[in-house]
Amino acid sequence: MKVLIVCSGTKNKLSPFIKEQMESLMNCDIHFAVFQITRSGVVGYLNNLRHFKEYIKNFKPDIIHAHYGLSGLFANLQRKVPVITTYHGSDINDKKILFLSKICIRLSKYNIFVSNKLKEISKIKNKYAVIPCGVDLNNFICIEQKNAREQMNFNKTDKLILFAGAFDNKIKNPLLAQNAVKLLKDAKLIELKDYTREEVNILMNAVDVALMTSYAEGSPQFVKEAIACNCPVVATNVGDVAWLFGNEPGYFITDFNSVDCADKIRKALTFVEMNGKPNGRQRIIDLKLDRKDVAYKLYEIYKNLF
Repeated sequence: MKVLIVCSGTKNKLSPFIKEQMESLMNCDIHFAVFQITRSGVVGYLNNLRHFKEYIKNFKPDIIHAHYGLSGLFANLQRKVPVITTYHGSDINDKKILFLSKICIRLSKYNIFVSNKLKEISKIKNKYAVIPCGVDLNNFICIEQKNAREQMNFNKTDKLILFAGAFDNKIKNPLLAQNAVKLLKDAKLIELKDYTREEVNILMNAVDVALMTSYAEGSPQFVKEAIACNCPVVATNVGDVAWLFGNEPGYFITDFNSVDCADKIRKALTFVEMNGKPNGRQRIIDLKLDRKDVAYKLYEIYKNLF
């Protein structure tokens, strides 16, 4: 089976979750190719169309799997190859883009949403599945905090809070995180920027708490990966965070104000002092969010459309 992945390539790199999803399906007798849309905006997308059709003619895919609604809409500008589109959050949560995503939903042969909340917003009735992106449990593993801090050259006694992205990413709401951490004594906020996937794993084991204060998300990989590392998490109730947390101790939902956020971080710190790290990794396994389990679900969809 030949599958063509279509996604944005304006940053000249493939998103880790797309790359890892492809890798998880390599043993399923699937040959992948990637077409990246290298220009943004309507004109940019249309300028890629001729090259896209030539790529299809040469590669001859059985299925096109597009990531994000705009890429899916672009992929559906040809009607010879069936299109599966995965919606990751911004393509549904952003009202300006939602209209275009709904057109894509109608045109796509099948639709995948990474959370139930996105599916509900889209108001889709059929030909869909809810499949969050999986976690690579071979890469995101538990490491003793002392060893992780030594590897990252962190002070052994600092209270370290890992923020869920770059400070210049407004949708991640860094101001809330920064203001909350200021209310804590001797706590330091670490920006998640310019680290390799392997370093992110070490970071999640080195810090005391993972913090996500986003305004909107789909199914945040940051939260799933932190849980897989048994790292306590404080997060706003966006995407599927509440479902990911369940009733598992050591995970806290915060309101969108710095006082409550600081209070939840204190509770997370206290939890570890009293109980040790939470057992979130088992939660990820129980929810079948190991990327191998997700790969099986995707393969079944591919097989049924092939």
